[in-house]
Amino acid sequence: MVTFPNAKINLGLQILEKRPDGYHNIASVFYPIGWCDILEIVPADDLCFTTSGLPIPGDPTQNLILKAYRAIQEKAPSHILPVHIHLHKIIPMGAGLGGGSADAAFALTGLNDLFQVGLSPQELEDLARPLGSDCAFFIRNQPAYCYHKGDEFEDISTALAGLHVWVIYPNLHISTAEAYQQVKPNTNQPDIREIWQQSPRSWQNQLKNDFEAGLASRYPIIPEIKAQLYQQGALYAAMTGSGSTVYGIFEGPISVKQKEVFSGLSQWDGPLH
Repeated sequence: MVTFPNAKINLGLQILEKRPDGYHNIASVFYPIGWCDILEIVPADDLCFTTSGLPIPGDPTQNLILKAYRAIQEKAPSHILPVHIHLHKIIPMGAGLGGGSADAAFALTGLNDLFQVGLSPQELEDLARPLGSDCAFFIRNQPAYCYHKGDEFEDISTALAGLHVWVIYPNLHISTAEAYQQVKPNTNQPDIREIWQQSPRSWQNQLKNDFEAGLASRYPIIPEIKAQLYQQGALYAAMTGSGSTVYGIFEGPISVKQKEVFSGLSQWDGPLH
C-alpha cells in the first residue's frame, strides 16, 4: 500500500491562552495542500521502519509513524500484524507544514485499511490526538476551522477552490518551543470564521498568524519572502504554522520565471481544492 501524506497551511493562527496541561488553545483554518511525502506499508515478518529523502533528525524508534503503529496495534491487537513501513521524506521539517503529523495520520488510516480494522474516522482521530496536536486533522484531511489545541474541528466552505498556492521554505528549521517564546497569548481577537467569509484580497490586514511577528524580527528572511510574494501578485501571503514556511495565494498558476525569484530555496506550488 502506497499513500501520499500531504502538508497543510494555516490561514490565520491565533494563540488564545495557555492551558493547564501546558498546551495552548488556538484558532486557525487548516487547509490541505498537495506537497506530499510518500509512505509505503507492506506486510512483513517483523516490524521494520526505514526512510529515504530528506534526513530525519532524532531517534527513529520515536518517530510518530511508529507511535501511530503502536497506538492502532494496542487498539486492535488481533488485526494489526508486523509491517515494513518506508517513508520517503519530501515535506521539509520544522517548517510549519504539518508533514510529520500527516505521516502519522496516514499511517493510522493506511493500517486501518490494510488490515480491515474497521475503525471510524472519529475513532482514528481519537488515536491521532495523543500523537500531536495536528495529527487528528489529517484523518479527514479537509479544510476546517480548528480550535482547542488544534485538534477539534468545524467544517468550513472550501472558499479557495480554483485558486493557487505558492509555498516557500527558506531552509530554516524553527522549533515549536522557539516559536512560542516569541508570542503572548491573547483571547481578545476577531473571529477567524468571520474573516474567512470575506475575499482573500481583504485578508492582508485582518487574517494574522500570531507567531509571525516575533519570528519575523528574529529571521528577516520571513518578511522578505512575504513582501516578494505580494510583489509577484499574491492576493494574500503569510507564514504558516510556527514557521518558517511562507505562502502566497494567487489567482492563477505560478510561472517558471516567477519561480526564479526564489532560486535556491525549497518551493512548491499547485492548485487549491
